[in-house]
Amino acid sequence: MEITILGIESSCDDTSAAVIRDGVLLSNVIASQAVHAQYGGVIPELASRAHGQNIVPVIDAALKEAGVTPAEIDGIAVTRGPGLLGSLLVGVSFAKGFSLAQDTPLMEVNHLQGHVLAHFVTRPGEEEAPKPKFPFLCLLVSGGNSQIVLVRDYLDMEIIGTTIDDAAGEAFDKCAKVMGLPYPGGPLIDRLARSEGADPHAFKFAKPSVPGFDYSFSGLKTSFLYFLRDRVADDPEFIEHHKTDLCASLQATIVDILMNKLVRAAKQYDITEIAVAGGVSANSGLREAIEAAGERYGWTTYIPPISLTTDNAAMIAITGYYKYLREEFADLSMAPAARAAEM
Repeated sequence: MEITILGIESSCDDTSAAVIRDGVLLSNVIASQAVHAQYGGVIPELASRAHGQNIVPVIDAALKEAGVTPAEIDGIAVTRGPGLLGSLLVGVSFAKGFSLAQDTPLMEVNHLQGHVLAHFVTRPGEEEAPKPKFPFLCLLVSGGNSQIVLVRDYLDMEIIGTTIDDAAGEAFDKCAKVMGLPYPGGPLIDRLARSEGADPHAFKFAKPSVPGFDYSFSGLKTSFLYFLRDRVADDPEFIEHHKTDLCASLQATIVDILMNKLVRAAKQYDITEIAVAGGVSANSGLREAIEAAGERYGWTTYIPPISLTTDNAAMIAITGYYKYLREEFADLSMAPAARAAEM
């Protein structure tokens, strides 16, 4: 029996819908919101309004691209949280209406759990592509989260390390803003860091000392700010003259912080199946560091395709698929949750 799942993701500023049949991706449509770039960050009210405009055409496009009708959907999975409450409300409300109209089971999905399970999405023609074996460790790094997750099964996960303040993605974006780079700054820092002649050892930045497997990037962000302030005071053109070296050194520092804890966790838990997920997993420096560590420590590493690193509905649909198999259904009283602790 084939199982077809429609996934909806609207946790931040991307409206996305995807269709998965028995774990194979049939469509994954994403509508991004360029309006936030002029403000240097996501404006929640603008994001929720854009979701309201985009959700119907995005879902219609996903269904058409997959070649299925609403009546052929066996279950609908939607991001319940964490995220921006107004944005989540748009996706959850549509999912409830679809579930009620089609008499289709509804599955609530934790956005962060979806990032981890993105590794189990099968793209057409890649049915034999390797997938993580349980148990594995997943370094989950996105704009608002930096975590090390112990994954025992599809729906059995334990967070063994998390950020106590800023996440890696926030550090990238906020440091980029200090340098006068446009939002989102993370991808641009990555591009500049890969420029010919960029030296990742040109500058030294402070690294946090946090016990266990938890992360902290607030201190790095602050030290970076003061570092630039002092040098710009002496040389107003300092940033422009050293931009590529600054980006390369900053990226190397963040990657080193992330990898140090991941290596320690892998040793302590004696796990060699290692994955990375989330928006920051698209960073070239981090991807190279994961691969290099895999060769050094004998890990089997799993790095998702770029299309599955950012917020997308394919990861929500695959999580919903495993919930459907276990009949873990939500009812219409389910409400969106801005924070993970509320779920």
